[in-house]
Amino acid sequence: MSALSVREQQHRKIATQCGFIAALDQSGGSTPTALRSYGIKDEAWSTEEEMFNLVHQMRTRIVTSPSFSGDRVFGAILFEGTMDREINDLPAADYLWGQKRVVPFLKVDQGLAEEADGVRLMKPMPGLERLLKKANQKGIYGTKMRSVINQADPAGITAIVSQQFVLASQILEADLMPIVEPEVDIHCPDKAVAETLLRENLLSALEGLPSTQQVIFKLTLPEQENLYADLVAHPRVLKVVALSGGYSRAEGDRRLRLNQGVVASFSRALIEGLSAQQTDAEFDSILDASIQAIFEASMTS
Repeated sequence: MSALSVREQQHRKIATQCGFIAALDQSGGSTPTALRSYGIKDEAWSTEEEMFNLVHQMRTRIVTSPSFSGDRVFGAILFEGTMDREINDLPAADYLWGQKRVVPFLKVDQGLAEEADGVRLMKPMPGLERLLKKANQKGIYGTKMRSVINQADPAGITAIVSQQFVLASQILEADLMPIVEPEVDIHCPDKAVAETLLRENLLSALEGLPSTQQVIFKLTLPEQENLYADLVAHPRVLKVVALSGGYSRAEGDRRLRLNQGVVASFSRALIEGLSAQQTDAEFDSILDASIQAIFEASMTS
């Protein structure tokens, strides 16, 4: 029997391994908040380049920590700027897979458009084809793209799902695995209604996919337990992962445990409690506890 290709190994890892995806993809708008949470004040940088250098140092510290490995973290989502940089003298994606056995994903959306019909679609992505080609060249397994639902508006939610699946088809054609992320804002006044509408739209959209294709869903932790059970079990869904969405790690973990088969893809909740001022031993201890708590909450199958 021939050995599995790297992509086949990565696909099998995502499909079968217990664990979660670390979201390390803060970009321009969310980077200052991430740095502040990490104990770095705005006056520590004066240019965008300096800001991204600082956040790359933070991400490097996380992924090079002994606590961060493919045993518990099976994937990591990167920002394009991280993909283009090195970690310990290796291209970032090569380091993640080669040294840590963590599957690399890439955030490909270019931010959110203004709200219409209670939702914020993704901005146009004229450079997507170029970015997908570069992602393939750099050893990326899949992509992630985020849009946001603020209101339980049927027309808006239909538009969100339609846009996500049009782009998912393009990503699949480029031989990459799309993470479809139609986030329901945790402050949505009719959050449970919005989530039910989203679920029905996602199930309908899946029927339009060829039977040989799969996607990953990244969804807000729902108000109704196991709301997404039909998505978890769907043959065209490789994985359903959950964003923390502003919930604390404790609340995110609590909600996660109530949803069978859903695993975490946390960002803010993952780095909660970490600080640039900590010693390496303190940093690793806190990160280890965070990873273990999220890992255990993700073991719901």
